[in-house]
Amino acid sequence: MTKRTLLFSYFLIFLFSLSAQTISITTDHVQLVLQVNSQKRLCQTYLGERLSEQTDLSQLSMPQAGLSSSTIRGLEAYPVMGTEDYYEPAFEIRHADGNPTSVLKYQQHSQQDNLTSISLRDEVYPVEVTLYYKTFPQEDVIQQWAEIRHEEKGKVYLGRYASSMLYFEAPNYYLTEFASDWAKEMQMQSGELQFGKKVVDSRLGTRANLMAQPFFEIGLGGPVREEEGTVLMGTLGWTGNFRFTFEVDNQHVLRVVSGINHDASTYLLGKGDVFRTADFFFTLAKGTGEGSRRFQRWMMNHQLRKAKDDRMTLLNNWENTYFDFNEEKLVALLGEAKDLGVDLFLLDDGWFGNKYPRRDDRAGLGDWQVTKDKLPQGIPYLVRKAKENGVAFGIWIEPEMVNPKSELAEKHPDWLIQLPSRDTYYFRNQQVLDLCNPKVQDFVFGVVDGLMKENPEIRFMKWDCNSPITNIYSPYLGEKQGNLYVDYVRGLYRVLDRVQEKYPDLYMMMCSGGGGRSDVTGLRYFTEFWCSDNTDPIERLFIQWGYSQFMPAKAMCAHVTEWNRRASIKFRVDVAFQGKLGFDIGLKDLSTSDRQYCREAIKEYKRLKDVIWSPNLYRLVSPYEGQHCVVQRVDDSKSHSIVFAYDIHPRYGENLPCTRLMGLDPAAKYRVKEICLMPGGQSHLPCHDKVYTGDYLMKVGIKVTSPDDLASHIIELRQE
Repeated sequence: MTKRTLLFSYFLIFLFSLSAQTISITTDHVQLVLQVNSQKRLCQTYLGERLSEQTDLSQLSMPQAGLSSSTIRGLEAYPVMGTEDYYEPAFEIRHADGNPTSVLKYQQHSQQDNLTSISLRDEVYPVEVTLYYKTFPQEDVIQQWAEIRHEEKGKVYLGRYASSMLYFEAPNYYLTEFASDWAKEMQMQSGELQFGKKVVDSRLGTRANLMAQPFFEIGLGGPVREEEGTVLMGTLGWTGNFRFTFEVDNQHVLRVVSGINHDASTYLLGKGDVFRTADFFFTLAKGTGEGSRRFQRWMMNHQLRKAKDDRMTLLNNWENTYFDFNEEKLVALLGEAKDLGVDLFLLDDGWFGNKYPRRDDRAGLGDWQVTKDKLPQGIPYLVRKAKENGVAFGIWIEPEMVNPKSELAEKHPDWLIQLPSRDTYYFRNQQVLDLCNPKVQDFVFGVVDGLMKENPEIRFMKWDCNSPITNIYSPYLGEKQGNLYVDYVRGLYRVLDRVQEKYPDLYMMMCSGGGGRSDVTGLRYFTEFWCSDNTDPIERLFIQWGYSQFMPAKAMCAHVTEWNRRASIKFRVDVAFQGKLGFDIGLKDLSTSDRQYCREAIKEYKRLKDVIWSPNLYRLVSPYEGQHCVVQRVDDSKSHSIVFAYDIHPRYGENLPCTRLMGLDPAAKYRVKEICLMPGGQSHLPCHDKVYTGDYLMKVGIKVTSPDDLASHIIELRQE
């Protein structure tokens, strides 16, 4: 054998070893398999239900996706723009010499403690991309992100930087997305994905989820269903612009690309700097019910801020007073909070500003000094009065924003995001502070820090964010304007990291003109979020149904207000029972019976909150499919369960079948009782105070709905 032939043989062996390289990423029930082909490209060869240990993963085929075998490298895990892949890419780069692409080849990988990292490198340019896959085995959730760095001299721009690229092959694909607007958050709508692209995205910057929410569900092989079929459920953890692209190609392969929205965000990346993409989280489940239970358990175990700690019921003054309050009114409300039996009083907007007092939403925002003529004794006096009434104290802030009519805007116009030499467009009479600027980050942190130093007994802050980014120009960034949307969010996270480190016991609500911020990474910093300004209980059934697809009940703020007075106080309270209960209502406006119901309901809520907040959720009857809604929660031991049943506007003579329950022990016996009845009221449900086996309850069911308009029933099941 000649030396040349020997070298060629070694080369073939080397190529074979690369093509045989297989990387398996698994949870208890889900498996993703990646392989390296003969061209050193990393490809996806399997994503689905976990395969047995006896399966030879090298037998998995390397799909060609319709292109000739001489050019295509399979379904590449992180395809680049500008080479031989003609579909939606995950990565786009412009090198310092103007070359508009990179070719990423496998270098090495490591797997340890449920974390897989895979290094890809351009063999021509000093560019490296590392893909990360973190698994949460018991919850069957997989987290993906990428890190990008280069060592080029000169300016290198990133045009696209997805967090994840996933591929599927099924007879058909059905997408459920979550449309949104103020007071209409999380509106579920579904449709079949046909050939071409469907994009769901946001480019609002701050109030990023105003018009679209960062969640999706895809039925693989059929429409999305609650407890049947295979469904991909995914969400991006990023408190800013996002983009999901769903592309069905000419061979009927579905590509799902998830990440930060690259629109208007071509990122100038410095030499040696690391660009970390947002986190993408997904699961493959048998129905959205199983997927929701997985996501909620994962949030409770790994993601939600202070997930194991209690949550405080509260009374908010906003719909009681709006901006029109003083010390006397607030002290009276503190007395109402005590009488109601809640844990916390929350002072909302309107407490600050002196040169420009905050009497409406047109002035004062940014000037975080207490308004002296409204509150002459300041916040410390209110904190003290709250303590005397046996309730904790919380306060509203909106530290990322500023009114043009404020001392802050006058003193620091260079801190405002605004276009030079252009008329300024105002959303809600305000502008956004430039959190790309470290000085602004210090100021925003100082808003929290100043309040806490003066009032260390503050337990809760409602952090609002009412405007998207308008007039999109950062005075701080200069030539790096494409970095604005990304660096703003990173600046926000730096501030929140500082708050969390210095004040670990502070509870915070994430609010953004309603549900304009509702991502899972935001909830690493916030203990809960405001689902919507719309507290009409009927609308809340739909909003809460949507959020429950991914979010735990413990994080979903649900308040009882005056919205929709046609609904009884019982119906309004019973709807709010599904989440983190709060009140924004004046007791003086309620009848004696209604006040008593609220007091007793709060006691019951506190008794039952562990099961109400359980991740074991079963959505039994959808409000989208009729005039009723039934939801069930079950504790981990299967010994305690709560059923929430709501009759919206039943039709005359409507047939009301039994509702089959889920998640119970079939061999156990359960006593069924309707609870939270109006004072002096009696249950008319035929199942009340009877004992059934779990098998009966799940196979035959019980009648929990009624023909009554705007009626509600809370049913408790206890194992005997």
